[in-house]
This record gives sequence, C-alpha cells and structure tokens, in this order.
Amino acid sequence: MRAKLVIIIFVTVWLSLLVRLFYLSIQSNSYYETLSDKNTIKTELVAPVRGEILDRNLKPIAINKLGFKVQLSPHLTRHDNTKQLEKEIDAILELLPWFEREKMIDTYQRKDSYYNHNFIDVIDFVAYEDVLPVYSKLTLRENVKVVSAPKRYYPYGAIAAHLIGYVAKANQKEIDLDPELKLVGTVGKSGIEKYYNSYLQGIPGERTIKVSAYNEEMEEISSVEAVENQRLVLSIDMQLQRYVTELFKGNAGAVVVMGTDGAILASGSYPEYDLNAFVSGISSERWNNLITNIDAPFTNKIINGLYPPGSTIKPGLGMVYMTSGINRWWYVDCTGSMKLGKRNFRCWKSQGHGKTDLRKAIRESCDDFFYKGSLKVGIAAMSERLIHYGLGGKTGVDLPNEFIGTVPNRLWKQRRYSQPWYIGETLNTSIGQGDFLATPLQIAQFTALLATGKRPKPHIASIVGDEEVVPEVEANLLSEEEQALLPAIRQAMVDVCNHPKGTATAHINSRVKIAGKTGTAQVIGISQETKKRLKEEEMEYYTRSHAWLTTYGPVSKPEYVVTVLVEHGGHGGTAAGDITSRIYDKLYELGYIDRER
Repeated sequence: MRAKLVIIIFVTVWLSLLVRLFYLSIQSNSYYETLSDKNTIKTELVAPVRGEILDRNLKPIAINKLGFKVQLSPHLTRHDNTKQLEKEIDAILELLPWFEREKMIDTYQRKDSYYNHNFIDVIDFVAYEDVLPVYSKLTLRENVKVVSAPKRYYPYGAIAAHLIGYVAKANQKEIDLDPELKLVGTVGKSGIEKYYNSYLQGIPGERTIKVSAYNEEMEEISSVEAVENQRLVLSIDMQLQRYVTELFKGNAGAVVVMGTDGAILASGSYPEYDLNAFVSGISSERWNNLITNIDAPFTNKIINGLYPPGSTIKPGLGMVYMTSGINRWWYVDCTGSMKLGKRNFRCWKSQGHGKTDLRKAIRESCDDFFYKGSLKVGIAAMSERLIHYGLGGKTGVDLPNEFIGTVPNRLWKQRRYSQPWYIGETLNTSIGQGDFLATPLQIAQFTALLATGKRPKPHIASIVGDEEVVPEVEANLLSEEEQALLPAIRQAMVDVCNHPKGTATAHINSRVKIAGKTGTAQVIGISQETKKRLKEEEMEYYTRSHAWLTTYGPVSKPEYVVTVLVEHGGHGGTAAGDITSRIYDKLYELGYIDRER
C-alpha cells in the first residue's frame, strides 16, 4: 500500500512538472514573445519645431535660432561615484568653457535615476556657430550626445513685447495639463505665443526603433513625421510698431492703432521689456526689477490696464441721454459747479461754459452737462447702454487673460461691497470717474462703434495656417434711434479735434482730418475744501491725472482708430495730441490712408 502511495505521488509530481513545462514552452510562447518585443521595440516621440510668427509684411517677429543641446548618458553616478560624470563634464567644458560646471553636475544628478534610460540634458542650448568647430570631438565620446535644439528668438527685442509674448520652460503644472510639454520643453507664457500655443507648438512625430539590452538603437522600424513649423501671420506692421514705440519713448501708458474692422496694426504697452531675456530663464535680479518697477513694464496695459475712462465716454453717454427721454436740443447753463446736498460737483472749467447743448458739451467736455443729464436718466439706463456698447466686457481680442473693467451701478455695488448706491456716484460715473474702469482696447473698440455704427472684434492674427482670419463686426448693435443720432455725435467729435474751442484742436497737427475725444482720468481725489486746483504740471508726477485721446480717421470715411493713454500725462490733448497726429501721418506715409485733409 505504501509503495503504491509513493508511486502515485511520484507520478503526480512529474505530471505537474510536465504540464508546467508544456505551458511555459508552448502555451505561453506568444505572451513571452510579446513581452520580448516590448523589451526590444521602443517608441520615442520626436519634438516638433515651433512655428514662426510674422508681421503683415512677412517680416519675422518670432523665429527659431539654430542650435544644439548637449546630453550625457544615464547612470554615470552609480554607487555614488561621480568621477565618470565629472570626467565627461570636464571634457565638454574643455571645448565649451563658458558653461558652469557645478550647474551641469547638479542638473545631471537631479535627473539621473535607475529608472531613467534616456540621455540627460546638461546644456539646453549652444549656438550653431559655437558647436560647429567642436562637434566632431564631442560626438566621438561614447557618453556624449549632441542633439539639434532650436531656441526661440525675437529679432525686435522689446518692441511689441506685450502683444507677441514669449516662451519659456514649462513648469510641472503646465506639463500636467499638456503632457507633450515634457517633450517640447517650452511653452507660450504670454501674448500671442500663449494664445496660439497649441497651434504654434505643433504635433510630435513618432519613431519606432529596435534597441539592444543596453538601450542602443539597432534599426528604425517606422516613423511618423512631426507636424511643425506652423506659421502664424499677424495684422501688425512692425515698421509702424517701431515708430509708435519711438514716439512713446519716456512715457508710460498704452497705444492702440486699429482698423475699424478690428485688425490691430500696432499696439503697445509701455514701458516694454526684452522678450529674449525669458527664453532661457531670467535672473532673479532682473525679474525683481521688472515686477517692482512702479511703471509696471510687465503688465499688458492694452488689455490688463484698468483706468477711469474720463471724458472719453461722453459721446456715447450723450447718445444714451438723447435716446432715453431727454430732448435732442436740451441744454444746461454751466456756471462751473453744481451743488448736490453738501457736495459741490465742479466742472473742469471753473468759470463755466455758459449755455451748453450736446454738441458743445462734447466739443468742450463740459462736465456740468453730463452731471445734470445723469440725474434725468439715472444710473440704470446709463450703465445698461454703456455695457451694451461693449464697456465692462471683454472685447474678444486674441490675447490671453483680458480684463473686463467695470461699469458701476446699484447691483454691482451691492454685490461687491454690500452697500447702497448714492446719487453722487451717478454723477461721478457720468464723467468716467469713480469706480468706472476701462482698458485702452475697450475704449478703442468703443470709438470704432461711434465712428461706424458697428462694433468690431479686435484681432491680431491675420493668417493661421492656410486660413485667413475673417473680421467679425457686429452691425446691428445700435437701435434705429441711436443710429439716427450718430451723425450729431460724430460732428461733435470732429469739433473736438478741429473747432477753435475743441479740447484737442490746439494739439492736433495731422495731415489727416480726424475726430475724437479727450479724457482726463484722476489718480487722486480733490478735496471739497480745495478752492483752486493745481495745474497738472505743478503736481508731483505720480499724482497727475492720466491723459486720454481716442480718435478715428479720416473723417470722411473712418478706416482707423488711434487710442492713446499717457499715464500721468495730465490733459489728453496736451499729452497725446502730437503722438496721435504723428501716427496718422505715418499711416498716410505707409499708404494705409490715401487722402489728406
């Protein structure tokens, strides 16, 4: 019995071994064959070259500078031994001595691990002309690899910095949102570079290769080319842009030069900064200088600068008044101030404007007319129509993070401050002061609406790939009553720049006949006890008012809008009149405008 039991156990064990052997050698062959393929077949992504950005005349604005990155093979520091790593880095530095040894070692050690089998970047970029003489010596070393690595370059440096934007190294948060950035390495951080990043970045290619157990490439099995070099053409004219920058030298603020169809020809936020400083990483000292500068060079004031619009909104508000129950020929007797409760609301002209109707009120910017009109119409109707015209909302421009501004009213104040609305705030709103805030681009869009009766959507890109950007213009925004009133509003704006008593006339000297509106945005409040105001030029620079001048031209057929904001410039006409005139003359010189006065 015992012998039988031993035989049964013996046979059972051997049968089990034979079954297992059969499974391992025959049945699981396909499984291990597949596993073997995974160990020897490797798929790697190929980084696309970022698309170039060109101006409307196909002049390059953002290009890729030819260069290389230097890599070292992984695992040179096994068993905490850095001798091999140091030897390789010293060999590189002998040929490229201006790089930092400790930084290269630190970069390598941070990226090296037992799980990484890819070469490690120790130098992100070396210019083509620097690598060429030493290329063969570098590539002779077994542990060194030199790989093509173009670097973003901005030929115009600081000009149009806030429009173009820049690329820089992608951070972990950005990589988590777009894993392809781990391969590409850089991403658009601001401006057009950020807004159109997905398009400009392209789509990675793919190579399937056979590698040895030592991760050495043996043969290429298949490849898919990257979608790259996707060109972006802008509506910007860099010759005009450079000219505008020169005109604004020494001033802080913003300029918008836009077609009435929304195409932006030039636009600047000042001061500017050199885009190239950010591509490889800006120093902490330089960064601190940028962000602590009181003139805010890092802020895109075109869409992120929020300023009281001052009197620039008076033409639109006049249209609201005359279509909200006030008689077209209504007038006020401006004496220089208006008493409301215990407060005295002053007109900018202390002696007053006398008998003032709509046309005169816009031409000479009479505050008293708009104070008294606001009491008749009320803040609800004022804010509702101004928001309808586009203030207090995004223009829709193709730039990231556009601010909306504020058109204040009862509901807005209740939501923000949980406080009631006071009648004095209605008066402040009527002259574009108080909590009323707008961006320069909003004022430019608002001016285009007054000039044509249509509201354009501003845009900077002109051609994306093979597709031309079609202008978007909202044609049916105004009521029939508003459309009928527009000629009177426009005539008053023509007076601003051409009538002997127009607030801008003395400072306009353009070859092109233009219409517009000046504005003064107070930086500090003026006490009720102040009997005589200081002149702007007598005040400390950073307490002076911001100066607005927004215009359109030519008057006979409005084609362009030029909006200028000079921070702490005082009066709009004085500070911005000459800049505006020269811009129109340049538009004429470049052939954008084909007729003079």
